[in-house]
Amino acid sequence: MTATHHDVLIIGSGAAGLTAALSLATQRKVLVLAKGQLSSGSTAWAQGGIAAVLDAGDTFENHVRDTMIAGAGLNDEDVVRFVIERAPAAIDRLCDLGVPFNREKLEDGGDLHLTREGGHSHRRIVHVDDATGWAVQAALLKAAEDHPNITLLPERSCIDLVTGHHEQRFSGSGRVWGAYALDTATGTVETHTARATIMAAGGAGRVYQFSTSPRGATGDGIAMAWRAGARVSNMEMMQFHPTCLYHLEVKNFLITEAVRGEGGHLINPRTGERFMTQYDPERMELAPRDVVARANDDQIKRYGLDYVHLDISHMPADFVKGHFPTIYEKLLGLGIDMTTQPIPVVPAQHYTCGGVVIDLAGRTDLPGLYAAGECTESGLHGANRLASNSLLECFVFGEAAAKDIMARWDTFDAPPPIRDWDESRVTDSDEEVVIKQNWTEIRRMMWNYVGIVRTTKRLERAKHRIELLQSEIADYYGNFRVTTDLIELRNLHQCAGLIVDSALKRHESRGLHYTLDYPDLAEEPVDTVLVP
Repeated sequence: MTATHHDVLIIGSGAAGLTAALSLATQRKVLVLAKGQLSSGSTAWAQGGIAAVLDAGDTFENHVRDTMIAGAGLNDEDVVRFVIERAPAAIDRLCDLGVPFNREKLEDGGDLHLTREGGHSHRRIVHVDDATGWAVQAALLKAAEDHPNITLLPERSCIDLVTGHHEQRFSGSGRVWGAYALDTATGTVETHTARATIMAAGGAGRVYQFSTSPRGATGDGIAMAWRAGARVSNMEMMQFHPTCLYHLEVKNFLITEAVRGEGGHLINPRTGERFMTQYDPERMELAPRDVVARANDDQIKRYGLDYVHLDISHMPADFVKGHFPTIYEKLLGLGIDMTTQPIPVVPAQHYTCGGVVIDLAGRTDLPGLYAAGECTESGLHGANRLASNSLLECFVFGEAAAKDIMARWDTFDAPPPIRDWDESRVTDSDEEVVIKQNWTEIRRMMWNYVGIVRTTKRLERAKHRIELLQSEIADYYGNFRVTTDLIELRNLHQCAGLIVDSALKRHESRGLHYTLDYPDLAEEPVDTVLVP
């Protein structure tokens, strides 16, 4: 078995993980583990941009208010202010790294071009055309690859956190000392130890049958932290993006919120009507995502449609191509010219607003374990994430975790001797079909029973199915060598259970959690906190 030791271990190579790594590497030796390729996480998929108050007519108060309104009051206002006030500095750091944000004028000195998205009262989204995440990921990755204190290891599927239960002299404490990870190329399980660990493993979008999240978004970080003893919060708050491309061959292609921000209309393809007048006549297509996703879902179900239309063809063709070059080219390759035709779209799971509970320094309940990004519940998003606040959260909390680790470095002990991963009682799998069957069953069941609109009866059916699968998955995991598919199935199942348990506890409709049995808003917004 391979064992390594670094000062700090970071699980995840997206915006949160690499931001933390670059900050820590000025003083510490850092190891970054990525489940697939180094750029295969959600950051590279982010089309829209990063929200920051940079316009003279905008204020932090406006951004705070927009975030709180979108989050249906479930946000922690102190956290919201903490993040928003640090946004301009985060943008400055990205500019220093060479992220080529769009500017009003072509010369370097021009002001940043700001676009607007749903739920925002002002233009405050900095972007790189309609492929911001890819540009940010590339810049962060280049800086990390060039840094002598950062080691990047792709193709590592983390299995579980190393805690006091894995010490050679068993302490049984919840102190985290690193992680066990499967090298997918060799099939061997490695032990990676560190004085401090940062979980930045992304969300759990692939729990659902239809999702805009990348293939690897299987809730690994949330599930690992939960099994190690960390609390999770607000897992019922799953954001569904209103506009995922409907195409029988191309899955998961997102049509960015900015298409609506720049004038796109939602149309019922059967009636030809612009239907948001029925749901939110004041904000129309610029209403928050939960409102628009439910409207799209209602139109599809009420009229028996496969999709609704998103139409920006009334805008000048050069304007559309200039603002959305990536989407324009992609759709043109599929036979859709968005300058002259409407785009068929459906809602799809998009973002995990709940996750591992953290404080303003990114600390979890477990000593030695920090977390940042989509796997966390920081208090920023509340019951619904405001568009383009997600990358911002990654930068702010990646930096905050790194700063806290460096400030408290003298309190972190060196890891004790840790037991190697034990494979002495398992064999290679002879029934891979079990994994595929359970994976498919969970994702379809979650879409049908725990989707955009919920009922207690459906949630209870989902809980029953999850309980039935528990022993089957545990038995399989106990008898066969781990593979990435098995690791992901175990984590998907764990996260599905956390989502359903959280949804059953919330007896109201707030933000992303909409249930026909409790359609009203409770008087006080209260987090749903699950304790292991």
